[in-house]
Amino acid sequence: MADAAKTGSKTKLQASADEALRGLVADGQTLAVGGFGLCGIPEALIAALRDSGVKALTVISNNAGVDGFGLGLLLETRQIKKMISSYVGENKEFERQFLSGELELEFNPQGTLAERLRAGGAGIPAFFTRTGYGTVVAEGKETREFDGHHYVMETALRADVSLVKAWKADKSGNLVFRKTARNFNPACAMAGKICIAEVEEVVEVGAIDPDHVHLPGIYVDRIVHNPNPEKRIEQRTVRAA
Repeated sequence: MADAAKTGSKTKLQASADEALRGLVADGQTLAVGGFGLCGIPEALIAALRDSGVKALTVISNNAGVDGFGLGLLLETRQIKKMISSYVGENKEFERQFLSGELELEFNPQGTLAERLRAGGAGIPAFFTRTGYGTVVAEGKETREFDGHHYVMETALRADVSLVKAWKADKSGNLVFRKTARNFNPACAMAGKICIAEVEEVVEVGAIDPDHVHLPGIYVDRIVHNPNPEKRIEQRTVRAA
């Protein structure tokens, strides 16, 4: 199926999230997972990844979901060995595993994480940024001075498999994201050797105006249709009537 997806001899659309992952995920891989908090996360693909039983994963993601949902599911089952993230404050199990030494963590300033993913997708091996100079973020990294300012060298991020969430796809994998759910998803998709997209709507090729395509189908290998995602809210706050 992976070869068929690349050659276009069969549709990229898969029957289920389990099928979309089949033959692509394995122990010890590095995965890039889109989303910001719980906004724009590939819910069905994460659940299928948990059910696959693969372990010792390195996961690149802005954060790790919450306890019991999103990437938090994979932390509960100890399938994640290392996180490359910028924020961990919503997940108690993440905190517990990190403080007890059970989980490796590579912290990144949020903009640096986004740029490392973008660089990976663009074939740029490394770049210099002023962000993090003089802090623990810069420890062990090369630094240089340009025009009187100090910079830290950051390396690009690449993933074996990317899991992303989009609003709409055509059967060639051209994607449209909805509002803030775009977040890290395009960068994660481009940084992966293989990309699987979870989408709410699937249309025929030609139904999406080319000017409205946010991510070309060349970056997408498989699609799974999830028309009714849960879309949880991290901290739901309401006021009295």
